[in-house]
Amino acid sequence: MDGPAKTRGMSKLAVVCGGSRGIGRAVSRLLAERGCRLALLSRNEDAARAAVAALHGADHVAFSCDVSKEQEVQKTFEKIQSACGNISYLVNAAGINKDALLLRTRSEDMLALLHTNLLGSMLTCRAALRSMLHAPGAAIVNIGSVVGLKGNAGQCVYSAGKAGLEGFTRSLAKEVASRNIRVNLLCPGFVRTDLTGGLREEDRARSIPLGRFGTPEEAAQAAVFLLEASYVTGQVLVVDGGLQLAM
Repeated sequence: MDGPAKTRGMSKLAVVCGGSRGIGRAVSRLLAERGCRLALLSRNEDAARAAVAALHGADHVAFSCDVSKEQEVQKTFEKIQSACGNISYLVNAAGINKDALLLRTRSEDMLALLHTNLLGSMLTCRAALRSMLHAPGAAIVNIGSVVGLKGNAGQCVYSAGKAGLEGFTRSLAKEVASRNIRVNLLCPGFVRTDLTGGLREEDRARSIPLGRFGTPEEAAQAAVFLLEASYVTGQVLVVDGGLQLAM
């Protein structure tokens, strides 16, 4: 623990939930390249440790945390504060997806989706905010989806959770703006991650004006922009290759 403690005043601390894969991992890589210290959270501690080991620089840490569980979130953020110092950036990229028509969706799947994709971001934001009050230029980016803005058949529950993130993000931005904490929402379209791994890109790409899926790195660039844009808060940034224009 001595390493992170020694560097508390030297670089910003960024906490990335869901940082072991997909967009979260790409955000972590980009922030590490920019000199941030990273605390990566994942349900799978081994995956988090592997992601940390691949990052540029040192003093990064990995934590096992299920963001849908209140006590786990609280204990994890207490550990982060103790070991690493105040949090400057929080990125909520943890998410799950179980597509199904509403009539075929089990209640337990509804709860799992909403608890991870919506409640999880609420819990991590609440846990991080007290620490962020002491970090100049603090910012939060929640990862939503274009589906949360436009809807999609077969994704009623997923869409509901992501749509809820918009209302949550805009309201929290108003609550904490006077404390110089910014909160924004990134809404990707089809991005090449494990969540879209079962889709045929050649078929879906016909509906995307740019003609292809995005990459995690392209979404990460937008997320880092929102973290660093010092006069932007309460906004929704869509990164979808123009998909919503055709929806």
